[in-house]
Amino acid sequence: MARKIDVVFSDFQPGSALRAALGMTPTSVIELVTKSKLRGRGGAGFPTGLKWDAARSHRSDDKFIICNADEGEPGTFKDKNILEKQTAKVIEGMAIGAYAIGASKGFIYLRGEYKYLVKDLMKKIEELKSQNLIGKDICREKGFCFDVDIKLGSGSYVCGEETALIESLESKRGEPRNKPPYPAEAGYLGQPTVVNNVETLSFIPHILLNGAEWFQQFGTEKSTGSKLFSVSGDCRKPGIYEFEFGITIRELLKEIDADPDTKAVQIGGASGFCACSDDFDKPICFEGIPTGGSIIVFNKSRSMFMVLKNFVEFFQEESCGQCVPCREGCSRMLEGIEKFEQGRGSSKTINDLLELSTTMSLASKCGFGQSVPNSFRTIASKFKDEILSAGGGEVWRS
Repeated sequence: MARKIDVVFSDFQPGSALRAALGMTPTSVIELVTKSKLRGRGGAGFPTGLKWDAARSHRSDDKFIICNADEGEPGTFKDKNILEKQTAKVIEGMAIGAYAIGASKGFIYLRGEYKYLVKDLMKKIEELKSQNLIGKDICREKGFCFDVDIKLGSGSYVCGEETALIESLESKRGEPRNKPPYPAEAGYLGQPTVVNNVETLSFIPHILLNGAEWFQQFGTEKSTGSKLFSVSGDCRKPGIYEFEFGITIRELLKEIDADPDTKAVQIGGASGFCACSDDFDKPICFEGIPTGGSIIVFNKSRSMFMVLKNFVEFFQEESCGQCVPCREGCSRMLEGIEKFEQGRGSSKTINDLLELSTTMSLASKCGFGQSVPNSFRTIASKFKDEILSAGGGEVWRS
């Protein structure tokens, strides 16, 4: 059974991990992070050490570290709490990353709706400067300079994608870039850039202080460490939880005191996967059912048809419209779903939408369009009868 643990919100002495990093070479820091097998906690799961190593290998006088705090996935609210309660830990993770890749500038790209956090974040940045933990000659290490600024997002869901975020940071329209080149080679202002999620950065100081083997003792072989979950929906203990990777859905439902008549669990928010009772013994991890952190629980009073329609309406609204598969696919998918409300839907309609979803996954430019079909495919396959009858029952809305 996967353990409930407390790493992200545990006590932390600012500067301790940074000083440990400065006692190592930048290459050794990257090797340690790589050995820990830490993967991005924003959803994509890209190996953090590999991303840092790629940025370090590209020569440039200017390199950047960006903290992705554009937490826009419906049902996700963990990063907000990390920034509120562990600001110094996140910024220290950025500073360690800056030392490792050779960056002198960092940004916290903050979701526009989190504007109220700016004042406290700026206060903490100034406090860390006064303690010589960011700024010039950090920890008296001559030549190691690293400053952090805050950039507010503009309310666009797609700016959670790292290249769209960078476009927004450059005061352009938030649209994904063609890749390659990847940000580690040509990111912000065309320079090598590392973009890490808030939660990912919060683990870095602990890995520097405790070692790669310590981190690997948690989780699974392919999904090391722990994961924060934002839990909402039909349960008696909603909130933020930290579990080892590998916890099963059933174990999680027990911990959060979910309703005994739980019908479905949406893993990973609107762009994630819907699990039914047949899936409850499957593990939540990169090699099992992956998640960026959102867990939404639905009991038997909920209409999964209306849940699905709500998700697709959200995607149709949030698509940046840059590529045809996503722009047209979202609109066609919503039109297809609305046919069932109008009494014109059939099994063929579902099959047509499944074919469309395959095209979107394969041809969309970025992870947004590629992940839109996840909820449709899983809900349509597990709750086909509810879709054919156009739902009914209590409506859930994000």
